[in-house]
Amino acid sequence: ANDRKAAALYAEIDRTGFYRGTAAADSRSRMNITFRLPSEELEGKFVKESTAAGLDGLKGHRSVGGMRASIYNAMPESGVAALAEFMTGFARRHG
Repeated sequence: ANDRKAAALYAEIDRTGFYRGTAAADSRSRMNITFRLPSEELEGKFVKESTAAGLDGLKGHRSVGGMRASIYNAMPESGVAALAEFMTGFARRHG
């Protein structure tokens, strides 16, 4: 299940180039998915809009920036699907 969840988010990150993964493909975590957007302004909008959509805790570490989706065992696949769907819509609206 964790492999499926991580694969779904990495597929969205890699799909268009709007999102940029911060880890090399061979070093990607299955539990903490980190990525950047084209600008810090868009990252701020992403955090604000995702929180309003009920997706919380996506802001990355304060010294690194970007986004971080923690998808540990307790995160259901439906939650990951909701995030991937949000990411698709956000990229469409802002890309």
